[in-house]
Amino acid sequence: MASIFTKIVNGEIPSYKVAEDDRFYAFLDINPLMEGHTLVIPKVEVDYIFNLDDKTYKDLFVFAKKVAKAIESAVPCKRIGMAVLGMEVPHTHIHLVPLQSEGDLDFRKAKKQLTPEQFKEIERKISEAYNKL
Repeated sequence: MASIFTKIVNGEIPSYKVAEDDRFYAFLDINPLMEGHTLVIPKVEVDYIFNLDDKTYKDLFVFAKKVAKAIESAVPCKRIGMAVLGMEVPHTHIHLVPLQSEGDLDFRKAKKQLTPEQFKEIERKISEAYNKL
């Protein structure tokens, strides 16, 4: 059975897409730690990041770097934090989180509540920044 992320890639479930190429997809986390919290995934469904083949693994991080640069230019922050947990969805994914402090990358804290309009505006800003890189 396809993961929720595969269903997002296939257009079966809507997402706030900020970047895409033929092999990777980046979209806003709908339960964000911070505004601009983005998930970066390979389109191929592999449960565990260290089970990716070497080329996909390397290229995923190159794609994530470009997405991080776009987030950084679109969302006021000091840095972009990165986490790979992968416990809740069996599909490799990287969390990119805009940070003001290290405490902003704490998955135990309450998630931000954003309106659809706020998500759309953040999506637009990051997507535009990505397309300029």
